[in-house]
Amino acid sequence: MTSYMISGAELPGGAQADLAIRDGRFVDPADVAGKKGTVLVDASGLVALPGLVDLHTHLRQPGPGQAETILSGSQSAALGGFTVVHAMANTDPVADTAGITDAVARMGREAGYVTVRPVGAITKGLAGEELSAMAAMAAGTGAVRVFSDDGKCVHDSLVMRRALEQAKMLGAVVAQHAQDPRLTIDAQMNEGALSSRLGLTGWPAVAEESIIARDVLLAEYVGARLHVCHLSTAGSVDVIRWAKKRGIAVTAEVTPHHLLLSEDYVAGFDPLFKVNPPLRRAEDTIALREALAEGIIDIVATDHAPHTSESKECAFGEAAFGMLGLEMALPVVIETLVKPGLIGWSDVARILSTTPATIGSLAGYEAPLAIGSEAHLTLVDPSALAPSPRGSLSANNPYPENALPGRVMFTFHHGVATVAAGELVQADVVSAGGTP
Repeated sequence: MTSYMISGAELPGGAQADLAIRDGRFVDPADVAGKKGTVLVDASGLVALPGLVDLHTHLRQPGPGQAETILSGSQSAALGGFTVVHAMANTDPVADTAGITDAVARMGREAGYVTVRPVGAITKGLAGEELSAMAAMAAGTGAVRVFSDDGKCVHDSLVMRRALEQAKMLGAVVAQHAQDPRLTIDAQMNEGALSSRLGLTGWPAVAEESIIARDVLLAEYVGARLHVCHLSTAGSVDVIRWAKKRGIAVTAEVTPHHLLLSEDYVAGFDPLFKVNPPLRRAEDTIALREALAEGIIDIVATDHAPHTSESKECAFGEAAFGMLGLEMALPVVIETLVKPGLIGWSDVARILSTTPATIGSLAGYEAPLAIGSEAHLTLVDPSALAPSPRGSLSANNPYPENALPGRVMFTFHHGVATVAAGELVQADVVSAGGTP
């Protein structure tokens, strides 16, 4: 494997330092300095972060592969600074058996750009009725530690209780898509004055908040870990705050789009801004930013949801829900939280790397950037504008072009550069672990 000497990087705490990589791990810079074959990386002006970890990614494989594949999604992830992604289970077929989750992990290894951790379905076929083979998925080579029916809510209280009990036995976490299906029939956008004016069926905040309230109580009763996917309302923040004060083992994520965009973007009926849960009020956006800075919301997760042009370039009511997120997550965090001074770079490392790694029971992130640790590293230029997404097969990007700060210049996965000088490294070089 190629050795690297990375000079003059700014660490999350603010200090400047040299970092060195050899044989997939961080080493003392003296061990590689001046050695033949060492690649020199000038990191002046770049911020060094532990490789980013996404707890919520849709890679669309198994499936037809038109909107995304594990390879293209992995490339998009690397360009966004991610070294690990958790692939959600709402694929075709659903990832509800060890055979499928093991295959997803294997395809991730074959792609080579990031570690792909499969998320196992909670219920068979995402039907919400019968628990999947959770124990078998946990014991498989995919080593599933996160279970979710994301895309659908586990709305039956008894099924949710049984899922939490099973996950507790397995040392895993249940990640809930909080959406009461009875309150969101045919819903298209946030319920309020704007939805009434546009004539679109509204999606009430209480549809999310009521499920979260129920589930934190179930988690407390069972003594299990609960993770709340894509939290989107100020009321949901209040529920999570109450649960944490009570000592309930709950964590929560917020997406980049819910940090930056509000329901006002839907006024033009552009399907790019149709997402589940919907974009909420500006007041909710502010509350989500503040809760993330406060630590009530634990992490940012992309909910990267690629769709074909046919699924998005149509009437709003017929369009699919979802947005791209892997390549713009870090720039959105910089724009909405770092620039205004709500958080610093050490917080960025926490919400985009170390805490999602902990929630997902991911090894290798216990002492990020420390000598001896696995070399998962992202070098970002906060002064450069991020380019539009380039890795995904889909184009449903809701963010303005060349407007957000933070270009990922280097991504190292297990000590191998998957992105160098802001560009993706060729697949054959990545698999061989060679010099870009």
